[in-house]
Amino acid sequence: MQTSVSFRRRLELFVPFLILASSSAMAQQPAVSLDSLCTVTVPAPAGPAGGGRAGAPGLRGGGAAGGRGGGQNLPAITAASTRLVKVRDDVYVIQNVNNVVADIGALGGNITIYLTDDGVVLVDAKNDRMHDDVVANVRSLTDKPIKYVVLTHNHQDHSGGAAKMQQIGATVIISRDDRLNMARGNQPGLPQLAYSRDGHLFLGGKEVQLKEYCGHTRGDTVVYLPAARVVAVGDLVTTPDSIPQIVNYGDGGNWTDMGRTLDAIAALDFEFMVGGHGPVLTKQQFLQHRDKVAKIRERARALVKGGRTQEDIAKTLLRELNWGDGAAAGNIPGMMVELR
Repeated sequence: MQTSVSFRRRLELFVPFLILASSSAMAQQPAVSLDSLCTVTVPAPAGPAGGGRAGAPGLRGGGAAGGRGGGQNLPAITAASTRLVKVRDDVYVIQNVNNVVADIGALGGNITIYLTDDGVVLVDAKNDRMHDDVVANVRSLTDKPIKYVVLTHNHQDHSGGAAKMQQIGATVIISRDDRLNMARGNQPGLPQLAYSRDGHLFLGGKEVQLKEYCGHTRGDTVVYLPAARVVAVGDLVTTPDSIPQIVNYGDGGNWTDMGRTLDAIAALDFEFMVGGHGPVLTKQQFLQHRDKVAKIRERARALVKGGRTQEDIAKTLLRELNWGDGAAAGNIPGMMVELR
């Protein structure tokens, strides 16, 4: 059996009993590591403007426990809630059937499944209530164990299932900065492994590259599968327009660094991309999305510098670029600070 993990620059290993023993200490550490990749820091606006989905629990101010969607009285999970999408013979995606914000609180975000002869690597873990559905989807493909779960970022619609994954023996990995975000939010399932900048995971003769960026949060992980030419990027990319692209200011994200990050991702050699929400994209579809994100940012910058009001900015962006209402509206106060 071939299994190895290597991380350049920094590797932090937390065995389970140390995680439990050190949770309060972790919460007292700085919210941003000294070698943060972020070039811009924007204080989180008060209220839902922090960058989450309006009305979602834990999102007031876009804090670490946040994510997209939310609410009480969540619907029952059925066979029609999610679907399994084949990308390659060894790469699959668990995707919500409906690409709407309203389903995200109940069903979480996308999960990428990477199959190897020695076990399974998952990218993201949805939320805890989706655990049985996730395992059932994996079991429909292989009887190999889930060995590793790589979290693209700390938000609960992607990381909330981490604790149950650990309970079945999986090792959970995240960037150090987003592990700090999880600790700050007292989230369960703190990952056993944390890395900075770059990491490499090898399982069953296959390589998984981890690349840390700033954008949606201060420590987003891009997971690159070079042999499959597939990249999974979490909420650095969300489509279609019914799930608008946002940053989470409370967790260190910003539009400036997200633009730089999307340009860096564009330089990778891939054919298919799995975003945090929405359908699998071709590289050309991603490039179109990247260009639209740049247009939103630069049009917002011009409107902010022109002294336009929050309401005027939202109306203009909605009219010109189909962005600025619903969940996206919560980003505009932060943009007015960042882009002025």
